[in-house]
Amino acid sequence: MKKSVITATLKTDIKKVWEVVTNNNEYEWRSDLSKIDVSADGNSFMEYTKDNFTTEFNITLKKPYERYEFDMTNKNMKGHWIGVFTPVNNGTKIEFTEEVSVNNPLMNLFAGLYIKKQQLVYIADLRKKLDEI
Repeated sequence: MKKSVITATLKTDIKKVWEVVTNNNEYEWRSDLSKIDVSADGNSFMEYTKDNFTTEFNITLKKPYERYEFDMTNKNMKGHWIGVFTPVNNGTKIEFTEEVSVNNPLMNLFAGLYIKKQQLVYIADLRKKLDEI
C-alpha cells in the first residue's frame, strides 16, 4: 500500500473550494481529464484521462465543508482518497490523502512518486480554477 498526503492553503473561502472539488459534473478545469461520467444518483463516477484510461470512483463519505472520501479502482490499482477541508483566515486549508494498492509489483516501485505527481497537478489546476495563480 502506497500513501501520499498533500496539503495546501488557499485564499478562497471553504464553500467555493468544496463546491469545485466535489462537483464532478464540472471537470473542464482538470488538465489531466477528458471527461467524467457521473451516475444518476451522484454516488459514483468514472474519470477518463486524456488517453482514455478509466478509473471508477465510489463516494463513501460526503460531510459538507469538512470531509470527502471515495474508493477508487482501475485495472492497475485500487485505493481510497480522503479530502479534509478546514477554514483558515477567510481561506481554506486542504489536506488530501491517497492510499493505493498496485497490482503490478514493478509498478508498485514507482506508485508513490506517481501519486504525488498527480496530487501536485490537481492542486495546480485547482489554484487556476480558483484564480489564485
